[in-house]
Amino acid sequence: MDDSKKKVDHQHEQQVALDEAAANNALKFFEQLGSSLESLPLNTNGHDYMSQLMLRFLKVDSISRGRVTCSFSVLPPFVNYYEGLQGGVVATVAERLATACARTMVGEEKPLFLGEQSISYLSAASMNAELVADGKVLRSGRNLTVASVEIKLKETKKLLYISQATFYHLPISKL
Repeated sequence: MDDSKKKVDHQHEQQVALDEAAANNALKFFEQLGSSLESLPLNTNGHDYMSQLMLRFLKVDSISRGRVTCSFSVLPPFVNYYEGLQGGVVATVAERLATACARTMVGEEKPLFLGEQSISYLSAASMNAELVADGKVLRSGRNLTVASVEIKLKETKKLLYISQATFYHLPISKL
């Protein structure tokens, strides 16, 4: 075996050791949070598991043309290390609510493509807080729809998160 082959094999062994160490560190971190691989249900490997789980807890309060309002509670599965609402949950709720708003203006026959979404995290929602998410269409035209979502504390109406999403209307296939 030549020296270059030995060098490549040695570098590969070092990379594998680093990858294993990183994986062990990640597992230790999750164990400190009270989570482990054994505690996860088997269906967590399914497509879109977290957003489906989160959306089961959304309660639709009202729907009208260009507007959708939902409410939900910040439950323990949806909080981060600091016991605030996870950013991914905020993004999921905002994206789904913006899509619902866009669908009140654009028919099901027209496919929508989420081209851009921005979220401003203004303040954290603590565990067990009751939240209201209000979505509205800002503009809807022939080729795109822009929707805005505001998530507030139900009790005080304090604004916590703001999101804006741009949906592109895909052309209808003429086959």
